[in-house]
Amino acid sequence: MRLHVADHPLIAHKLTVLRDKSTESPTFRLLVDELVTLLAYEATRDVRVEQVQIETPVATTVGIHLAAPRPIVVPILRAGLGMLEGMTRLLPTAEVGFLGMQRDETTYEAITYANRLPEDLSGRQCYVLDPMLATGHTLIAAINYLLEKGARDVTAICLLAAPEGLRTLDEAVGERGDVTIVTAAVDERLNEHKYIVPGLGDAGDRLYGVV
Repeated sequence: MRLHVADHPLIAHKLTVLRDKSTESPTFRLLVDELVTLLAYEATRDVRVEQVQIETPVATTVGIHLAAPRPIVVPILRAGLGMLEGMTRLLPTAEVGFLGMQRDETTYEAITYANRLPEDLSGRQCYVLDPMLATGHTLIAAINYLLEKGARDVTAICLLAAPEGLRTLDEAVGERGDVTIVTAAVDERLNEHKYIVPGLGDAGDRLYGVV
């Protein structure tokens, strides 16, 4: 497993505003959208491409375009939906699948309640969107599922990550597949309720309100 922490002043600035508890939902949603686009730029450095010959108004030249099969973007419901537009802005031709997962507040394990993905992901590059890598259990379940379906490699884009979750994920995934985590920051720790500290609170609630 590889970890990439996107070190950029604009990312740090937007993350600071996201952390502020006084930031209201409309602003929070806008900043998540902008921040994900910046993280997506880092996450797609290794997206597969192939050469193509084209005609410019002046001459023939060779460029590149995304290779087939197209990448697939997988937001983890519900909070991952708030990251989808920022990702597809950069990868508009990618397909989109969905995994509905939630954390059991007693065991902190991930429970899958919805699945809208192709049965065969052979050769596909997958980009998973999940705002918070806390315990790591949700991403472990999602990544294991994608690899079992034949995904070539999986990149998870997270706003924040906790060191405990990163360790758990690394131990669980190991060398099973080509896995990369791209995040804006690795925070200090998890608290007794398994929330990231200092974190930014519950991303889903701050995006959409408490339901």
